[in-house]
Formats: sequence, structure tokens, C-alpha cells
Amino acid sequence: MDLELIGHVAVITGGASGIGLACARALVREGCRVALWDLAENVAAIAAAECGPNSIGLRVNVADYGAVGAAADETEATLGPVSHLVHAAAMGSGKFGFPFTNLLPADWPRVLEVNIMGMVHAAQTLAPRMSGRKQGTMVFIASVAGQIGSQTDPPYSASKAANINFAQCLAKDLAKDNVRVNTVNPGMVRTPLNQNVWRAWNQQQPAAQQRSYDAWAQEKIRAVAPLGRWQEPEEIADMVAFLSSARSAQVTGQTINVDGGQVMHW
Repeated sequence: MDLELIGHVAVITGGASGIGLACARALVREGCRVALWDLAENVAAIAAAECGPNSIGLRVNVADYGAVGAAADETEATLGPVSHLVHAAAMGSGKFGFPFTNLLPADWPRVLEVNIMGMVHAAQTLAPRMSGRKQGTMVFIASVAGQIGSQTDPPYSASKAANINFAQCLAKDLAKDNVRVNTVNPGMVRTPLNQNVWRAWNQQQPAAQQRSYDAWAQEKIRAVAPLGRWQEPEEIADMVAFLSSARSAQVTGQTINVDGGQVMHW
């Protein structure tokens, strides 16, 4: 299937690891030039090693609006006009949030600043450029936690619900300019963020009830995912590539789960 992405430029926030890096690889395979935006110090080396010569890696704090604008300018000066945004940058509180009073109000702002305002900053910066060219796509990586009110990490869960909602606002605003906006919700994916969720949970348990990461994850997957297995970053990336492509030209404002059947809407 020809996705008609050859020569296009894509920005992937949180692109140095996990789902973001998998999305970058998938878009490169389809012929895109990619810019990885990430806080990782070695993001430039990762871009070169994983995405080849038609890529750049920039250290960007998505919570800093000025830094996002500067990164967009540098990206377009180096690679050309940005046609696609994949926003995967996110963080959790690093604490186990059940009950929610395990967290203090002070545990919330950094998560919301990165997960919500990072999305706002990326959209505010790139949407006018895409609208001016009457062409573009945005895919936001949210989470099933934003649909089911996950008690594991309430700040993260609330921020992912905000991602879903704001993406729909963007889709309505930008449709007149032929800019499509969608959300992809992973379920259980083996990423550093997922490992942090396990670690925060495990630290709260009595010694006799603590589990290894794999044991904890397998128990949870069996309980919540009808397909009974991890979702791999590459499986999320396949959906992202499709939503960024000409093959999804009539798809906008949608929230698509890649979650092994964890969340079903009746």
C-alpha cells in the first residue's frame, strides 16, 4: 500500500525512545524526512543511527513554548516545511496514585505542563504553518488511561483525557484548511513510562506482594486485554503512519485505540 509520504517532513516529539522512536522509524520507512524532538542529550545521535541521513535530532523541552518555536524554525530550515506532527512526548508523576491522596497537589503541575501544554505548544506552533499550506496531519499519542479514569496515576490519566478532547477541538478548527487531527490510544506497551508505573506500584507493596515487572505486566494484561499480549511500539507506529498518510484522507477527529481490545465502546 502506497501511503504517499515520500519526501514529506514529520516532527516526532518524544522521538528518542519508546513509541515516539518507533513512529519515527515507521515514517522513515515510508520515505519521510524526520525531526526527533526530545529532552534526551543523545537525541541527535539517535536520529542519525536510527533514522538515517534524512533526519535531525533536536533537544527540545515541549513545556517551553519558545523552545518549540525555535525547534520548528530549525527543522524547516534543515528539512523543509513540516507536513506531519506525531506528538508522543509525555511523562507520569512517578508515584502510585491509588488512592489519589497518595499524591499531593504539588505532584500535578509538571505532568500537566508537559502532557497538556506540550501538546498546546506543538499545535500552536505548527498548525498555522500547515494551515497556510492547506495540508497537514497531527497525531497525538494519548492513552486508554484517558478514557477509563485509570487510578494508577491520576495526573497522567487526566492529562491524557485532555489530549483526546483537545485533539477533537483542533480537528474541528483545522478541517477547513485540510489539516487532519487524530488521537491514538495505546494500552499496555513495554516502554520506559510503563516501567515507571510498575516501579511506583511495586514500591507501595509489602515485600511479600511485590512482583517483577514481567510478572506484574502479564497479570495485568491477562486481566484487561482480550488479545492477551503486549501492544508493541511498532504496532502503535503502524496506526500512526496510516493516519499520517493519504490513505486516511477522510479520517479526522477520531480516537483510535491500539490496546488489544482493552477498551470497547458499546
